Amino acid sequence: MVPERRLALIHRVIVPDKEYPKEYAILVTDRRSIFIRQSRTSGNFWLRREMSYGTALITNVVPKTLEDYEQTSLESLTADSANLSVPYEEVISLAMQKEEQKPHAYDFFVRLTMRMQGEEFRVYYFEMNYRQIQNPETKIMFYMVPLGAYFKPRRQTLTRETILREYATDAFEIFQKVLPAKIMSS
Repeated sequence: MVPERRLALIHRVIVPDKEYPKEYAILVTDRRSIFIRQSRTSGNFWLRREMSYGTALITNVVPKTLEDYEQTSLESLTADSANLSVPYEEVISLAMQKEEQKPHAYDFFVRLTMRMQGEEFRVYYFEMNYRQIQNPETKIMFYMVPLGAYFKPRRQTLTRETILREYATDAFEIFQKVLPAKIMSS
């Protein structure tokens, strides 16, 4: 039997939840995607704002690399109840979507920043539908929210929209390599 290959790591996505949004890194292998639960980097209020703005507000978190997970067995990652494993044969569809930011009254500084920068904040998110044994169809939605270590160096030469689009497109291309083309849409 051919061993499972680790192909890529998506450093950060945020999965919305009624109680508290959850931060994950996604380890992409040739057979499945493993959503690895990350420790909290910020509070509920800030994570919800990051999902709305598409960018990390807490910028001092250092992203893990694929090499950081080389010594950890895939079985131990999938055995952890905080993590989620999605085998590719169970994936029904994966769609990348974009939503416009609709600032609320308490987002005064965000609206002011948008106006000063002359940009709209567009947030990219994915919807993955897959089958589970217990549940005929399950959906996971995850927002593409890059860490400050990814965002800040690029911000000096690129627009916010370009950076967020590149982050989402890079993730979409990673999934294109492992999933059949008929289930992908953008």
